[in-house]
Amino acid sequence: MKKKLTRLTAILVSIVAVISLLSGCSGSSKKLTIAVPNDTTNEARALLLLQENGIITLDKDAGITATIKDITDNPYNIDFKEVEAAQVPNVLKDVDYAVINSNYALEAGLNPVEDALALEGSSSAYKNVIVVKEGNEETDETKALVAACTSQKVTDFITDNYKGAVVSVIDNPTDGYDSTVDYDKLAGTTISVAASPTPHAEVLAIAKEILAEKNITLDIQEFTDYVQPNNVVESGEVYANYFQHVPYLDDFNAQNGTHLVAVAAVHVEPMGIYGGKQTSLDAVSGK
Repeated sequence: MKKKLTRLTAILVSIVAVISLLSGCSGSSKKLTIAVPNDTTNEARALLLLQENGIITLDKDAGITATIKDITDNPYNIDFKEVEAAQVPNVLKDVDYAVINSNYALEAGLNPVEDALALEGSSSAYKNVIVVKEGNEETDETKALVAACTSQKVTDFITDNYKGAVVSVIDNPTDGYDSTVDYDKLAGTTISVAASPTPHAEVLAIAKEILAEKNITLDIQEFTDYVQPNNVVESGEVYANYFQHVPYLDDFNAQNGTHLVAVAAVHVEPMGIYGGKQTSLDAVSGK
C-alpha cells in the first residue's frame, strides 16, 4: 500500500511540475512588444500616450524628451521596438501594438479616428508648422505662403477631408492673401516647399490653388523622412517646409546647428496606439 501511495505521490509531483513548466512557458509567450518612433520628440510623445493609458509609468521629470530609459514601471514587461517614424506602420503586423503618427497612419491606409485603440488629444504642443530659414520670416514669399496655408479654404479642407484624424489649429483664417504683400511683384515667382505626402502635401495643394490666382507657383516637393526636408531648407535648395511639429524642430536645430524658424501653425495630427497582433487594449489593461 505504501509503495502505491509513493508512486501516486511521485506521479502527482510530476504533473504539478509539468503544469508549472507549461504555465511558465505560457507567461513568456505572452510577452508583449510595442513599436514606437525612434526620434527624440516622437518617441517621448508615444511614451506619454502609453503612460496616459496606464501601460507604463515614466520618470516624472522626463517630459517631452522621454526615452525608454525613463520608464520607471513596466508592469506588463513590454519589449519596445524603436523604429524610424515612417516605418512604424510597416512593422505593425509583427508587434502587438504600435504608436503611429497620424500622417503615417493615413498613408498606410489606417483611419486614426476609427482604427486607433487610443488616440492622443489635440495637444497644442505638437502643432505642425510652416518653416523657413532664419532671416526669411518677413519676406513677401513667406507672408504669401503663410496667408495661403492659414486660409479659410485650408481650414475647411482639413475639417471636411480628415474628419478629426487631422485637426486645424488656425485661429484666425485669412481669405488666402496678405494685404501687406505686393502680389504684382511676386507674379511669376516659384515658392518651393518640402512636405510629407499626407496630409501636408494635400493641404499645400489647396494653398497652391490660392497662390495660382496671383500667378505664383507653389512647387510641392514630397519627402518621406524627417531629416532631408530640414536639410534642404537649411542649404537653400528649398524655400520652406511643412512636415514637423515645434518640439521636433527645436530638437533638430539643437542637434544639428541649423537655423530654421516656424512662421505659422496649421494643424495637429493626434498620435494613436494601433493593434497589430492584438485587437484591443485588454492585454495591457490588467484584464
